[in-house]
This record gives sequence, C-alpha cells and structure tokens, in this order.
Amino acid sequence: MLSAKKLYLYIFACLLKSRTELISNYSSFIAMKKTLPLLFAMLLLATALCAQKTSATIKSGNPLFRGWYADPEAAIFKNKFWIYPTYSAPYNQQVYFDAFSSPDLINWQKHPHITDTSKIKWAHRAMWAPAVVEKNGRYYFFFGANDIQHDEENGGIGVAVADNPGGPFVDHIGKPLISKFQNGAQPIDQFVFKDITGQYYLLYGGWKHCNIVKLNDDFSGLVPFKDGTLFKEITPNGYVEGPVMFIRKGKYYFMWSEGGWTGPDYSVAYAMGDSPLGPFKRIRKVLQQDTSIATGAGHHSVLNIPGTDDWYIIYHRRPLTERDGNSRETCIDKMYFDAAGFIKPVIITKTGVGKLTLHP
Repeated sequence: MLSAKKLYLYIFACLLKSRTELISNYSSFIAMKKTLPLLFAMLLLATALCAQKTSATIKSGNPLFRGWYADPEAAIFKNKFWIYPTYSAPYNQQVYFDAFSSPDLINWQKHPHITDTSKIKWAHRAMWAPAVVEKNGRYYFFFGANDIQHDEENGGIGVAVADNPGGPFVDHIGKPLISKFQNGAQPIDQFVFKDITGQYYLLYGGWKHCNIVKLNDDFSGLVPFKDGTLFKEITPNGYVEGPVMFIRKGKYYFMWSEGGWTGPDYSVAYAMGDSPLGPFKRIRKVLQQDTSIATGAGHHSVLNIPGTDDWYIIYHRRPLTERDGNSRETCIDKMYFDAAGFIKPVIITKTGVGKLTLHP
C-alpha cells in the first residue's frame, strides 16, 4: 500500500503530466477530464491518511506539565481529565494544592491554589496526596496534613468540598477526619474507593501499615463494620504507603508504593482479592525505575476510560539529572493486563501517551 507521502507525489506527477499534455495536445485534455475525479479522490485519501498519522503520533510527553509535583490523583470530571498532585517541596512550603485539567491528555491547564492553609485552618504544613471524588454534584477533596508523628500532635487526614472540580475547596468538617494512629498506620496517603455496592471506603496509611474504613453518606465521619470496629488493617507484604484500589472483571486490585520516596528504588507493587477487605497477597512489582529514563517511579493512581478496558497509570518519578528528593515530576503511561488478569510490568517512557478526547 502506498504511503501518504508517496501517494501525494504520484498525484502531483499525474497532474503535471496532464498539464503538459494539455498544452501540446487537445485530445489529451479530454482524457484528463476523465481522470481528474479519480485523482481528486486519491488526493482526499492522501490527506486523510496524513491527518490520521499526525493524530496518532501526537504524544503527551513526560512529564505532563512543568514543575515539581508528586503523588498524583487522576480523575475524570465533566468530560475532562483532572490531576491533583502534591506540591513537591520542603514540608513547611507544602501549604497549598494546585490542580491540572486537560480535554485530551496533551494540553494541560493549571488551576493554582485550589485549596490551602487559609481555608484549612488546622493544617499548617505537609499537605499531601489528594484523593478526589464527586458525589451528588459536589466534589470532595481528601488530603493529609502536618505529618503527625504521634497522637498528641494536631493533624492527619482531612476533607474539603467544592461545587466544581477546580475548587475552591473549603474545609468540610473543620477538623481532621482521622487524627490518630490506628494499627500502626500514620494518617496520611488516603485513597477513596467506591465499591459496586455503592459503599465508599477510605484506604490510607504510612509507616508500612494500611487501614480501610467505611465513610458515612456525606463524608463527615466513619461508620463501623458489622463487627463494630471502625478500622481494619489490610496491610500486604512489602507495603509502605500510597494505597490504590480498583475493580476489574470482578477482581479487586490493591496497589501500593514500596521503598523510600527519596530514593531511586521507590516503586509500585500490587495484590488481588475478592473483596475490599482482602485478604491480599503480594503478587509482584509493576512500576519501577528505568536507569535510562528516570528513577523513583511510584506513588501513583490509575485511570480507566469509561466503557473501555483501556487503563493508564499516572505516577511521579525523578529525572536522572536530579538528586534532591523533592525533584519529582508527574508522568503518565499505559497499563496493560495479561489474559489471566495480572498487571503487566509498566514500561515507563519519555513520550507518554497518545491524544484522547472524551465524549459525553
């Protein structure tokens, strides 16, 4: 099959030849009239092929946007892609959140300071790892703040609310939702998971422990499990922080980050189970550094395109030129599954992913 470029050249040669013959021989003009419709159709085909090729080769590139940002939460709201990351800086400078939106995964708009310590009065530093969900037309923004080291400190996991995905988000309950250590889990790195039953859960935890809790209807508090407990530990082997959960083909996938976040070996592993409570047994690592591209690939989220089995992984990593632990940038790559449903190792790239527009 002719390439678009060769097809263009062929059509140009035919037209040039036809013009020359027209000048020298009137009878050729009659023949040319018969071939012009065919040549015009071929020209349209060549144009379409070129346009298709151009669209297919447009890539997002990695990182997706400029600046040091980590722990990205990805979501789809109002037919746009949204990313809510941590501002990657020294803890005392982490006093606000920015967000980014895109219609196509290529062009990103920054939404600065969607919330900050002026709106969350009890937070004063280390605002981390957003988790954002929409419910009944409102947007709920879960976050960690203050990096508490013991129960006597003020801080933990909070929740803010807004009428739009770009904020501004204001404090929902005026205090942390979870403010104490439970089962050894530091109250950070929250992730909201909606089960097929409609129940919303919050998974969270640092210091190598992960808890799951049930959220009440308006996200202002917790409700107990059937046995009366509020906190259940579901920590798998190797877990450090950054839990993520999703369902695919009836299976619950539980993912998390391993290693130290400032080091090159920061990475993501996963387990599978039959319920959000597990049990979960570690399967393998699926996202990690590539020493030819970047190090410290971890603390991710996943995105499934509605109505498809197309999956993306959004994560942070550190450029090879950087040594500062806070020099982290937000990236995206495709995530694939094998025939048995296991996640294939993610190939991290410099090119990112192709253009994708959502439809209502």
